[in-house]
Amino acid sequence: MKKILFTTFLFISVILVNAQSYTPTASNLESRKWFNDARFGLFIHWGPFSIPGSGEWVMNQRKITVNNYSRLKDFFNPTAFDAAQYVSMAKNAGMKYITLITRHHDGFSMWDTKYSDFNIMNTPYKKDIVKMFADECHKQGIKLFLYYSLVDWRRDDYPRETGKTGQFSDRKGRSDYASYLQFMKNQLTELLTNYGEVAGIWFDGHWDQTAPEGEKDRTSRIDWKYEEIYGLIHKLQPQCLIGNNHHLSPFVGEDFQMFEKDLPGENKSGLSFQEASDKLPVEVCETINGSWGFNLTDTTYKTHKQLIDYLVKASSLGTNLLLNIGPMPNGQVQPEFVERLQWMGTWLKTYGESIYGTEAGYLKPQEWGSITKKGNRMYIHILNSKTTQVNLPNFPVKKIKKAFLLKDNSSVTTKINNGTANISVNLTDNEPDRVIVLEL
Repeated sequence: MKKILFTTFLFISVILVNAQSYTPTASNLESRKWFNDARFGLFIHWGPFSIPGSGEWVMNQRKITVNNYSRLKDFFNPTAFDAAQYVSMAKNAGMKYITLITRHHDGFSMWDTKYSDFNIMNTPYKKDIVKMFADECHKQGIKLFLYYSLVDWRRDDYPRETGKTGQFSDRKGRSDYASYLQFMKNQLTELLTNYGEVAGIWFDGHWDQTAPEGEKDRTSRIDWKYEEIYGLIHKLQPQCLIGNNHHLSPFVGEDFQMFEKDLPGENKSGLSFQEASDKLPVEVCETINGSWGFNLTDTTYKTHKQLIDYLVKASSLGTNLLLNIGPMPNGQVQPEFVERLQWMGTWLKTYGESIYGTEAGYLKPQEWGSITKKGNRMYIHILNSKTTQVNLPNFPVKKIKKAFLLKDNSSVTTKINNGTANISVNLTDNEPDRVIVLEL
C-alpha cells in the first residue's frame, strides 16, 4: 500500500511540476502589457449558424442532427463580406483588436483547413475568411485574436458522453479524446503557421465538461491536457496570448483572464465564480443586443449611454471590454451595430485619454460613477447625471494641482478636507459621461 501511495504521489507531483513550468517569454510579457493598455476590442460571432437567425447555439437548442445541420454549409455564401470594411469599422470605433470566431461549437471552420471537410472552402463562397481578416488586420495595424472552441457537436471523437451540450446531434461513433486532442493540435498549428502573427487564442467550451450550471464545483470531467495545447501555442508563437473562458481562476499557461457578460466582482449572469486576477490582464466580453450570433428577433439594442457606462466601468476595474457583433449571413453588419460603433469611436476621440492605457481607480465603481488613472492624472467619470457633488474618501494625495473638464479644459472646483477630496459638479450638459481630470 505504501509503495502504491508513493508511486501515486510521485506521478501527481510530476504532473504538477510539468503543468507549472510555464515561464512567459519577453515577447509574451510585452504582449500582455500591450493588451492591458488596449482596453477595447471587437468580438465577431459569425458562421453558418447565422443563417437560421437564432444565434450561434441553434444546432443545440433546436436539436438539429449532424446530417441536417451540415446542409447549412451549402447556403453559406457571404458575398457582401468585406474584410477591409470590418477592420476599418473596428479601427474607427476606437478598438485596438479583433477576436474572430474561427470554429464554434458547431464544428464549422472559417478557414482552409486540411483536418475537417466542414469548412469555408466547401461552401459556395470558397474563400478563406480567416486569411482575409488576418491580411487586413496586419495591413491596418489591428491585432487579431482567434476564438477556438474546445467543444464540437459534430465530431464522433469529442467526449460527448460526459458533455452537457450537443446531445441530440445523432453522432454514432465512440468518443476518443486522444484523437480529438490531435485534431485540435493540427488545426491550431494551421492557424498559428499560415496566417502571420496571431495576437492571441481565445478558448471556449471548458464548461461543457464541468458540474451543472450554478454550482461552484467547476472541476472538469476530462483532462483537457492544456499543458500540451498551451505548450504548442507558445512554442509556435511565443508572443501569442492564451485565454480560456472556463469561468475559473487562470490556469498555468494562460496569459489573460476573461469574464463573460460580467464585470469582475459581479455574477449577474450566473457564470462568474472566479476572482479577478491581480497578475494577468483581464477582459470582459459583452453583446450590443442580447445575442452573440445573428438573431432576427433580438432588438434589445443597448443605448449609447449603456455602452459607454460598460466601457468606463470595465476600464475603472483595470479590464478590457470585448464588444460583440453578430453579422448577418451575407456578411453585412447590422446598421444598429454599425451606428453604435461609430458613435463610440467619436466619443473616444474626445475621451480616449481616460480609457486607453489607464489603471483601475483606487475606488471601485460608485453610484455616481467611477475612476481611472494614468500617470499623475486621475479621471473622475461622472456617469450619474443627477450627481452634483463627488466625495472621494481616503484620497491618496494631499494636494490637487489642477482640476478641469477633459472635453474643454474648463476649471472644476475641488478641495481636500480631512483626507476626503470634494469635487463640485456644476454641469448641465446631457453627456453620458462627464470626465473630470485631476492632476495630482
